[in-house]
Amino acid sequence: MKLARLCTLLLPLFALSAQADPILGSASGFAVLGGSAVTNIGATVVTGDLGVWPGTSITGFPPGIVNGTIHDGDAVAMQAQLDALTAFNFLQGLPSNQNLTGQDLGGLELTPGVYTFNSSAQLTGQLILNFQGMSNANFVFQIGSALFAGGGSSVLLLNMGTNDNIYWAIWSSATLGSTADFAGNIVADQSITLDTSATIDCGRALALNGAITMISNTIDN
Repeated sequence: MKLARLCTLLLPLFALSAQADPILGSASGFAVLGGSAVTNIGATVVTGDLGVWPGTSITGFPPGIVNGTIHDGDAVAMQAQLDALTAFNFLQGLPSNQNLTGQDLGGLELTPGVYTFNSSAQLTGQLILNFQGMSNANFVFQIGSALFAGGGSSVLLLNMGTNDNIYWAIWSSATLGSTADFAGNIVADQSITLDTSATIDCGRALALNGAITMISNTIDN
C-alpha cells in the first residue's frame, strides 16, 4: 500500500528523467500558477515553479519559499497558462464513466476513470483513490461549479504505478480547508484558495483567470 506522501518521497528517484505531463504541457513545470495574482501569508513552501499571467502581482515570497523559479507575468507563465487552458478544455471534454452529482467524495473508494459533478463537489473526510497497481492511469474529476475540501479532509492514494495522475477540472473555484491533505492537479477556471496548513501532494494549483491565495501551505508537484 502506497500513501499520498510517497509521491513526494519518490520524487528524487525520477526527477532527472521526468517528462512534461502530456496533458498539462509546459504548465507541468509549475506548482502554482495564477491568472490575476498569487498571494501568500506565512511559511508556505512551493516545490516547482510559481507564476502568474496575465496578472503581475505576486506577494508573500518571502516569507514563502519557492523551490523553483518565479515567473511574474513573463512569456514562460503565458505559455503555461495557454497549455493549462488547453488541458482544462481537454479534461472537461472527456466522456464520463460515472456521475457523482450530489454525493460527498468523503468515504468513497474509486478506481481510475472520469468522474463528473454537474454542479459543485464536496470532500468531507477521506477520499481513497486506488490505482490498483496500474501505470499510466488517470483519475479525472469534471466539476461543474466549485470544489470545496473541508478542514482536515484528505485524499489517500493506494497502489500507485508509474506515471499515474489526478486531475480536477473545475468550472468555478476551489477551496481547500485548513489542514486539508489534498492530492492531484487542480485546474480551476477562477480562483484557488488554500486555508491554513492545507497541502497539495503530487499536484499543482493552476488558476486560469482568478487568484491563488495561500496561508502557510505546502504544494509539491
